[in-house]
Amino acid sequence: MSFVFLLLLKTSSTNNVCKMNGGSYEKIPTVTPVDLHTPSPEMKESVEAVERIVHYDLNNKKLLEEALTHPSFRASDAVSYQRLAFLGDAVLGLAVSNYLFHVYPGIDQGGLTELRSANVSKERFARVAVRHGLYTYVRRTATAALDDQVREFTEVVSREEEKTPVYGGSVEASRVLAEIVESLAGAIYVDLNFDLEKLWKIFRHVLETIVTIEELQQQPHPVTKLHQFCQKHGKLAKIECERDETKSTANVYVDGMFVASGSSEQKKIAEVSAAEMALCNLMQSMCTNDASVEDAAGIDGSFPVERAKNELHNLCAKKKWPKPIYTIEHEEGPPHVKKFVSKVTIDGVLSVTGDEKSRLKHAKNSAASLMIRRLQD
Repeated sequence: MSFVFLLLLKTSSTNNVCKMNGGSYEKIPTVTPVDLHTPSPEMKESVEAVERIVHYDLNNKKLLEEALTHPSFRASDAVSYQRLAFLGDAVLGLAVSNYLFHVYPGIDQGGLTELRSANVSKERFARVAVRHGLYTYVRRTATAALDDQVREFTEVVSREEEKTPVYGGSVEASRVLAEIVESLAGAIYVDLNFDLEKLWKIFRHVLETIVTIEELQQQPHPVTKLHQFCQKHGKLAKIECERDETKSTANVYVDGMFVASGSSEQKKIAEVSAAEMALCNLMQSMCTNDASVEDAAGIDGSFPVERAKNELHNLCAKKKWPKPIYTIEHEEGPPHVKKFVSKVTIDGVLSVTGDEKSRLKHAKNSAASLMIRRLQD
């Protein structure tokens, strides 16, 4: 009488099932179970690279693969980062709120809300993604338009000064860049078994420096600055917003007269853009035909560049504006043939970049001279 039984033979690398029938053996190969915590081969390098960036090795690396998968990527087993981004958005908001609550015990609700908004925003997270080069590791398909949008924003961020704009730059941030940071936070949070304290210890360095109350005071919100500026000069500012199918437009009126406008997909950014433009226009209009500005130049309109910095300082004092702030925009060359380009900013609103000069003093005077000429226009 013949019989059949199965014998499981274990080897060091695989499992084989052997069928015994009438004294003969036959090997039947079995499929090795898929490791649900290991990333797919094509994502292995990206996962490892991002782990080095965050200084954390995930136990479940599939989470990180999911966090790096754009919705455009189509594959039968692929899951996009959208769910993790949803979680990460909420988690980062709570983690930053906890941090601010303990660091600033004397700040009221309004101040804490403003600080959180400066640290938890699409603008902020998108810049984090750019500085860590995270978009490089995202798998996606047929995203030429998105790639162009990310490239444009990346170029703008790369040209920014060391101090990051609190309320946004000249180009609107890409939503996908912010979502990458959020999904990455969500993946680590899940991998840590939803431990918020451990997440913050790991992720705080990813977010880089936290915007402080001192920085907010140095860079007050443009809308707030607009109202303060108008109140100081006995004027009333009003911002009206409207939206079409693609964007929001903010219009600024001062004493009922149109002054400036700004547009963006986001209403808040449109308001910021409009307020900044309005401040610039108001300052220039107030200086047009102003005797204090004309005094800074000769009767024939000529201007001694070597005195420009002092003259601009005196002009700001007469107008009761903050002192001009000078920054080095560009510096190159060996010590004996250095070249400098300086930029001067007044009240965080008006900025002018000077010509290239062989000495920093001359570069600052060049910027100051051009600023006075701009105020005369």
